[in-house]
Amino acid sequence: MARLAGTSEAVVSYVLNNGPRNVAPHTRERILRAIDELGYRPNVVARSLRTSRTHTIGLVVPDNANPFFAELAREIEDVAFEHGLTLLLGNAMDDDEREAAYVRTLIDRQVDGLILIPAHGPRAWRSLLAASRVPCIVLDRELDDTPASHLLLDNEGGAHEATRHLLGHGQRRIGCVAGPKDIHPTVDRVAGWARALTEAGLDPSGMPLAHGPFGRRQGYLSGRDLLSREDRPTALFVTSDEQAIGVMRAAAELGLTVPGDVALCSFDGIAASSYTVPALTTLRQPIEELGRRAVELLAAKIGGDATRGERVVLEATLIRRGSCGCPDPVGGVDDG
Repeated sequence: MARLAGTSEAVVSYVLNNGPRNVAPHTRERILRAIDELGYRPNVVARSLRTSRTHTIGLVVPDNANPFFAELAREIEDVAFEHGLTLLLGNAMDDDEREAAYVRTLIDRQVDGLILIPAHGPRAWRSLLAASRVPCIVLDRELDDTPASHLLLDNEGGAHEATRHLLGHGQRRIGCVAGPKDIHPTVDRVAGWARALTEAGLDPSGMPLAHGPFGRRQGYLSGRDLLSREDRPTALFVTSDEQAIGVMRAAAELGLTVPGDVALCSFDGIAASSYTVPALTTLRQPIEELGRRAVELLAAKIGGDATRGERVVLEATLIRRGSCGCPDPVGGVDDG
């Protein structure tokens, strides 16, 4: 290759490995042409042995069938690609043992860093992560005693804003369809809902509340339960768009209209939320920013101090649509 490019092997090596030495543009161009002509492909394994870098990162999500995690994973992959990183994805399927197995496998594969969105329950991989010193970013959950940076959302503030918005529509019997009890986003979103009610002089303990997985099926079941009661709520704060879509199906089966009989406000801002009828009023998480910040934080930690933890909190944005009683977008769906 050096002979074909008319230069030395050392200069070719600098170009292939993005070395520190400046190479004249015309020389670099000759080397790149030689690479194409010869069909050369670098030995990634050998390079990783020399540099102690694999240029891969791992991402473990609770359930990639959930559109929120799917959309977030896509953003993370796009930004990782921009940084020259290959993304390896693990789907925990809300199972703690499976989650720990993926973390172990990714560390064994010598990824340069990890982005984790833990499901729930005990974190069997905490000691493994600490011992490996692999840089790590934890998204959407706050964990104690982990050598990781945390990228979080103000879930309580968002839920508080959503519930206040329902109160602003004159609603006074506002129930809640919530996610699993044992994860921080649910706890914080329920706390925000309860705080808004208390500030309005209402007793949260007297309002209907149902917990279950973040999914359409559970939203449907919870909706059937709460909306079938004699003292049914006239509005619901729902802790995920997926659950809210299930609630809408339950309301329709019960002969109830949205928002006439039950007003809805949900959380996440997935693409499907603008395609329901009426469209969902929702707290839109900054998915693009979450993905970009996660990769950028991780890239900064790779090669640096992996034990130094940071805590970054982002805010959701209330998107007002028809399900709460606001006007639906005119002239088509609102994707953003």
